[in-house]
Amino acid sequence: MIKTDVVSKISKKTGLEKKEIKEVIENFFSIVKESLIKGDAVYFRGFGSFTLKKRAKKIGRNITKNTSIVVPEHYIPYFKPSKSFASVVKAKVKGL
Repeated sequence: MIKTDVVSKISKKTGLEKKEIKEVIENFFSIVKESLIKGDAVYFRGFGSFTLKKRAKKIGRNITKNTSIVVPEHYIPYFKPSKSFASVVKAKVKGL
């Protein structure tokens, strides 16, 4: 499913215009991004949380040049589903 599909489904369920729904979704994404850039996590009870995960410094390999590269410590965005959300999805997906 892509963003356009989500916008269409929400529009059908709520009766709001697709343009409004798309704007709300875009604003949601930008708020989550801004919060993570500041180092703040975003929590949704019953759904999950958007946080940063720290990746340690490591040595990588450049196979084409046969050299070692130091990959510095960095942070990546991470989504962790809530226990209730994960259990509902796990129960429904078993049949696939």
